[in-house]
Amino acid sequence: MKLCWLDVRATGPAKQAIIEEAVHQRIDAIVADDAADFAGLPPTVKKVLLLAGRELPGDFAGADVVIVGDEHPSTAELSLVHPDVEFGRFVEIIDKDTLDVACQAAATERWSVLLFRDPTKIPLEIVLAAAARAEGSNITVAGDIEEAEIIFGVLEHGSDGVMLAPAAVGDATGLKTAALAEPGNLELVELEVVETAHVGMGERACVDTCTHFREDEGILVGSHSKGMILCVSETHPLPYMPTRPFRVNAGAIHSYTVSAAGRTNYLSELQSGSKVLAVDVKGQTRIVTVGRVKIESRPLISITAEAPNGVRVNLILQDDWHVRVLGPGGVVLNSTELKPGDKVLGHLPTEDRHVGYPINEFCLEK
Repeated sequence: MKLCWLDVRATGPAKQAIIEEAVHQRIDAIVADDAADFAGLPPTVKKVLLLAGRELPGDFAGADVVIVGDEHPSTAELSLVHPDVEFGRFVEIIDKDTLDVACQAAATERWSVLLFRDPTKIPLEIVLAAAARAEGSNITVAGDIEEAEIIFGVLEHGSDGVMLAPAAVGDATGLKTAALAEPGNLELVELEVVETAHVGMGERACVDTCTHFREDEGILVGSHSKGMILCVSETHPLPYMPTRPFRVNAGAIHSYTVSAAGRTNYLSELQSGSKVLAVDVKGQTRIVTVGRVKIESRPLISITAEAPNGVRVNLILQDDWHVRVLGPGGVVLNSTELKPGDKVLGHLPTEDRHVGYPINEFCLEK
């Protein structure tokens, strides 16, 4: 779980409202330079004093963690005097020498708070690599929510946490959302094909992403929000064309797919920069970015399959042998060869949808 620290040192008149939002959103820590800002905080919120560039007070009453700068005694020395307080080191990275200091801090300190002045994320990558086996936590300063999202994903693992100075009420919510962007697993079920039919011409969408899919991985697609089938990517060899491991020939443009934060999108809505959920045969998921969506007119085939609980799932695909879905154990099934009794993998969302969001209401799809 990624850590979210909210820096309220310069929030002005909105400080109390921002702190209340942070508590509501279960932000991990409030960062201040005055312990008075911790008044009324619940014990679930870590209270962090950031004192780099300031004189150390006589005691650290009210603080759980104290972050000091290079001008202060070492954290080891401070810990001997104040054994009930956790200490960490603040490092501002502006050149190679300060990058070396950051690497050392991230590898050895209980807490390291890192401020990178260079807009490139290469120095952060170097620090994360240096701290790969460290027991402490590194917290990287972000300028805004968009940068926080990037920091959480650097070197695939990202920083342990992000510290953000909120510009307004709402930023705490945005930071928490960015931290929780990593999706969980989905429950897949075996569906039994009950009918296939050639349904004529229509537009289908190929979803080209910015990532390599694995051989047992694809995206969930379906005509109805209550049931989808796992469409495999073009990672498997074809007789007349090269593999395209970034692509899923996903289905007719009206179809749903699962995107970030549990939403659904129509395939026709996807565009460069959209996020979709990649899913493997074990239900493990990850968010991938769409590079483009290629919509063309093709013959279509309709596949209807039934879940053990009686729910019927429909998927309309390009009517061509090379368009495939995944079955139990990761077996690759050519859509035009499916017949009643065959098993495919799918997912049954438990809620209906309104503009892509899950909602509990009556909704009949057929």
